[in-house]
Amino acid sequence: MAPSNTSVTLVKHVPSGAPTLGDFKVESTNVPTKASLQDDQILVRTLYLSVDPYMRGRLTGAQDSYVEGFVPGKPLIGLGVGVIEASTSANYKEGDVVTGDQFKWESKFVSSTKGFTKIPASSGISPANYLGVLGMPSFTAYVGVVSLCKAKAGETILISAASGAVGQVAVQLAKARGLYVVGAAGSDDKVEFVKSLGADAAFNYKTCGDLSAAIKKAAPNGVDIYFDNVGGEFLDAALANMSNFGRIAGCGMISQYNATADSVYHIQNLIRIIPKRISIFGYIVSDYYAKPDYANFITEVSTMLKEGKITYKLDEVVGLENGPQGLLDLFEGKNFGKRVIKVSDAQQRL
Repeated sequence: MAPSNTSVTLVKHVPSGAPTLGDFKVESTNVPTKASLQDDQILVRTLYLSVDPYMRGRLTGAQDSYVEGFVPGKPLIGLGVGVIEASTSANYKEGDVVTGDQFKWESKFVSSTKGFTKIPASSGISPANYLGVLGMPSFTAYVGVVSLCKAKAGETILISAASGAVGQVAVQLAKARGLYVVGAAGSDDKVEFVKSLGADAAFNYKTCGDLSAAIKKAAPNGVDIYFDNVGGEFLDAALANMSNFGRIAGCGMISQYNATADSVYHIQNLIRIIPKRISIFGYIVSDYYAKPDYANFITEVSTMLKEGKITYKLDEVVGLENGPQGLLDLFEGKNFGKRVIKVSDAQQRL
């Protein structure tokens, strides 16, 4: 029997509401070969694929987003890490490990070289870490905490989804700068994990009752910086607890991504930004890769990693065929840490 190639495609766009498994198709296709390569192309075997909240927007079919949407009938595309098995490019050779944002959700795929970067062969770092602690989620945390909110020692920072892909790094970057860190997470074991990262206080937002009261209890002197991963009701409660000249980094609003016209949350405390002189920064991390911030981030976090001063939790889902469920679970908070799909082993040849 000829070997097959697993592929995950989008069946139809999902403009609002919660996507379902029926919106995706897992199928077997022909395995691409070196003979199929055209000039300046690479054949990549996927090791890991990144599962991220921003992908919800790519399911909608919207034409005005900052990132291109998924196309029905074609494989999903996103961040990943893989091994080059064949190349017609002078810049890449067989055996190179690459990362980038043009990974098709396929066991193997052919692509141009645009959007791929080689990973140092002797780094001693797991390839999956280039999707996490040294990847986009960590840089997102850095931009929010350091570049935009300019966190300073002695301030208080509140971080929602503090055990997640971005939040866990935001906690540690803030703590390293001498801030009082308050984290919120969606289960008791996640709360304990946040505390283990160095948070001074943490609470379970699903069981705490009144969110505003829970924040006030954890940060009685007010919140100088709010790192927002969730939006909605939590953002509203954070606004009620901000200090004068507070700053909010608007990283994500996952609580609203599947909202419909009837279920969307309407913010009540936005008026507080005027008397409290609050600054709100909405941002897209890709705007910062060409700025000095990225080099500063790599220097700081790679040093912390080598010195054992940063912890990062990955949440692996094994098997590309389980990728759609792995993505859907993310929108319900079922991940614990940075979710990735493990597609193959580094030494494996499919």
